[in-house]
Amino acid sequence: MSSISRFGVSLPSRHLFFLDDDLFANPRFAEALFDGMRGMGRVWQAAGTVAAVLRPGLLERAVESGLRSLFVGFETLSAENLRAQHKRHNLVTDGPAGAVPSTASRARGDGGGAGDPSGLAATYAAALRRLHDHGVMVNASFVFGMDDDGPGVFERTVDWALGHGIETATFHVLTPYPGTTLHKRFARQGRLLTQDWERYDTRHAVFQPAGMTPTQLERGYRRAYRDFYAWGSILRSAAAHDTLRARARHLAYAGGWKKCEPVWDAIIRTRRVASCLPLLEAVLGWNGSRGGGGRPVASARGAGSSAADVEALSGGARV
Repeated sequence: MSSISRFGVSLPSRHLFFLDDDLFANPRFAEALFDGMRGMGRVWQAAGTVAAVLRPGLLERAVESGLRSLFVGFETLSAENLRAQHKRHNLVTDGPAGAVPSTASRARGDGGGAGDPSGLAATYAAALRRLHDHGVMVNASFVFGMDDDGPGVFERTVDWALGHGIETATFHVLTPYPGTTLHKRFARQGRLLTQDWERYDTRHAVFQPAGMTPTQLERGYRRAYRDFYAWGSILRSAAAHDTLRARARHLAYAGGWKKCEPVWDAIIRTRRVASCLPLLEAVLGWNGSRGGGGRPVASARGAGSSAADVEALSGGARV
């Protein structure tokens, strides 16, 4: 908070993004931060969890202080996968009206997304409704290759994301990094395929998946990106929003990012990012909430990219 206040006048843009994995993890700290930022005229991005989004009152404070895009690690549509990977913060059992308790995973033939759609998926949907109702765009993160995933997980995940109007998404291949419990488990089970650390990049299958072949995992991962960011998919996802303003912002953000990558690469290489800041801030600052009035508001994690990519594109200050 002191850094934001101290450099508030000299920061190069209205845009900020917080690199914390979960800015909402400590509710008391988060509430104090958001209350302190209110009225600064900033637009900002961060990362949070489903549980944080469903916590009554916390999201509202964030939005009032300038939150306009949130990176959310949904990870998987399978409750069984979440439990196996100890991602219990997504297995929400309470929250505001509309949140539905998670239930045990139930196999659906091909695996992958076996979580009961009346439980986990409905809880995810409640979180997305809260974000979109408050004008917050979503960068959803999904991981493929967990033990409950089968060949159908890629199409089902993309279809679910598009149907819920998710603006941008990042997809990853499950990667058992050395020194982690996952790596030790796969080594014990004889499932590791290589020790070429350059391939441990969340894009390559470096282990034997339980429900598909390594080739199926890598091809499905690439197909998910291709299908999610196809123009038809962007249009479909934008149409899932209730207001014309939200649909237009979705198109501008998702289409402008993924369909103009060569342009952004050139802008970054030629160090002309600063000239694009007004456009970025206009898209982020436009309130797409229901009844938001359409006014730019004082208030970004990014569009299917890493934190480094977002920083290079936005030129925003890191906090």
